[in-house]
Amino acid sequence: EVQVVESGGGSVQAGGSLRLSCTASGFSVDGSDMGWFRSVPGSECELVTSLNMDGATYYADSVKGRFTISQDGAKNMVYLQMNSLKPEDTAVYYCAADPLGATMSGVGCRGQGTQVTVSS
Repeated sequence: EVQVVESGGGSVQAGGSLRLSCTASGFSVDGSDMGWFRSVPGSECELVTSLNMDGATYYADSVKGRFTISQDGAKNMVYLQMNSLKPEDTAVYYCAADPLGATMSGVGCRGQGTQVTVSS
């Protein structure tokens, strides 16, 4: 069964850091494009960052220079290091394979997700 499980969310003050983890099963992250999405009630699901199999990365303008996506093929995990967090980063964060396909299909913000709350 193809599955991803997000973890690592929490509450932090503005300027702080968090590292989110995504544990994948049923497929290899090394053989997949991977991405992180986030959602806020009343807003559309947003692709925050992606990491392609060829190493190319994408970052939304709002997180450039603050967030970093990485993966560990041996552990089959994907990470999102979030630094200099801002209150507007408050959202539920989701991990997904094939982020382009997930965006086009509107399924990027499906699953358990992990809540990140940044207070000012």
